[in-house]
Amino acid sequence: MEAIGKSLKEALKSAQCEDRLTVGVYESAKIMNDDPDSVSFCVLATDEEWECDIALQIHFTLIQSYCFDNDISIVRVNDMQLLAEIVGDKAGQHEDAHCCLITNSADGSWEDPALEKLHLFCEESRGLNDWVPEITIPKR
Repeated sequence: MEAIGKSLKEALKSAQCEDRLTVGVYESAKIMNDDPDSVSFCVLATDEEWECDIALQIHFTLIQSYCFDNDISIVRVNDMQLLAEIVGDKAGQHEDAHCCLITNSADGSWEDPALEKLHLFCEESRGLNDWVPEITIPKR
């Protein structure tokens, strides 16, 4: 399980370097609405502080439904702060790292081995009726 967490971290960093990462619930919803075919992978993050936020849970439900309907792989992580540190920019950390999207490259030619591992993990999880598997991101 640690290997899949490492793959997620690698895929997020790679997507960020390639400018294929969207961070934030509203920003992600806009991308899904404007160009759903460009979305490859979705990460939802929460922690104890946000578990009781009804508005956030409604957003998560809608995003999950959209991902299921459009064959977008989706996972959950339980450490939003760590996710924010990974996807934070140099100017400052992202405050809304509750949702991150990895989009396809513009020309479709670039393949990310870490992202392929994540897609396979999600496919295997769905086979076990775990539709939104939870991944633990390694701290280092």
